[in-house]
Amino acid sequence: MRYEKGHKDATRRRIVEVASKQLRKDGVGASGVAGLMASAGLTHGGFYSHFSSKDALIEEALRDAIEQVRTWIGAVVDANENKFEAIVRAYLSPYHRDNPETGCVAGALAPEIARHSPVVREMFTKSIVEHIEVLAGLLPASATPEARRSVATAIIAGTTGMIQLARAVDDEELSDKILEDGIAACLSLARAISA
Repeated sequence: MRYEKGHKDATRRRIVEVASKQLRKDGVGASGVAGLMASAGLTHGGFYSHFSSKDALIEEALRDAIEQVRTWIGAVVDANENKFEAIVRAYLSPYHRDNPETGCVAGALAPEIARHSPVVREMFTKSIVEHIEVLAGLLPASATPEARRSVATAIIAGTTGMIQLARAVDDEELSDKILEDGIAACLSLARAISA
């Protein structure tokens, strides 16, 4: 059976999109090839005509997820006057907490990435460095570049832990409080470096 030109590329793209979401939602360990292919509406047997291994798919799916987060952050920055606060509020929002499949790779997968291949870890590291630079650039210019990067690093590490805790607890009120307190702490830290 012959397919239209571009069919294989479109199918590969569908697999990557499904994997990008499923990895963030369920984790790398819980996302088997058979389940990913079924979620994409494809058979397990077709996987190897698109990817050489599960690791190859994970690399591409994480690259896709990182690009989605980059686009999300860019949209938040572009749509708001107080760009720093808008990013913090978007990241520590109930929506982000409740939809890990469309959210931050670090918040969903950091512990698993730490145990993954050097290629995946390098890609993840580059994205974290980029996010630190973006956030540092939104902090008060009255602080030194080193102070802004230091605070940006602390905020990224803190918000990643906060979103993980907010997702992990089984008490919705506590989860909301973690998010609210996290926002207040980040805004306070940002104000403190300009004092």
